[in-house]
Amino acid sequence: MGTMGLALPWKARISSVPREWGTRVEPSEHFVGGPNLAAEGAQSEDAALAAACRSGDLRAYERLYAIHGARMKNLARNLLGNPVDAEDAVQETFLKIHRSIAGFRGQSSFVTWTYRILINTCYDARRSRLRKKEVANEDSKESPGIEPRAPGAHPTLHMALERALAELTQHQRDVFLLYEVEGFRHAEIAGMLEMTETASKNTLFQAKKSLRQMLEPPHGSAA
Repeated sequence: MGTMGLALPWKARISSVPREWGTRVEPSEHFVGGPNLAAEGAQSEDAALAAACRSGDLRAYERLYAIHGARMKNLARNLLGNPVDAEDAVQETFLKIHRSIAGFRGQSSFVTWTYRILINTCYDARRSRLRKKEVANEDSKESPGIEPRAPGAHPTLHMALERALAELTQHQRDVFLLYEVEGFRHAEIAGMLEMTETASKNTLFQAKKSLRQMLEPPHGSAA
């Protein structure tokens, strides 16, 4: 997999100062009424969407796409490296949702279930792409399109960060992308990647530790 272009305020994301778990302000906390009211509203809409999709209401799928389509494409682009494959992955995901909605049992939220299908679809696409490369015996690395840089990001630092991300394990990279880039909570990531919340937190910690080690200049050298 090649490096990925990410629109992200890097210095705010990879701090050299350890941060206590749970100190990040989640988007839902900005709603009037606090996080509990916002969470209840999100759960209610989530359940309503699931029920409508299960009943075959096409407007529910349109609503799901309107709410999450852009975010799904952004995640798929970061996982796959280019917008064309990302678009295909999102379309395939919605087809899979439509085909398998009858099997949704509500063991996780409908949105978490949807993103898990998307992530698995991206994994399948990556494996398929790798097999094609092996069959074709292609030695050249692909060069995915680069998303616009975050404002103020230095080009050299940006490229170094992308190279460092490519050196992480798949699990570390995916947890980092889901938490720091896409803004999902560890509880949601655990459902998407089928791991525990503790494992998600530990994986993110290891990812940041590895990134800092790769990005910190040698001792005694100029920053």
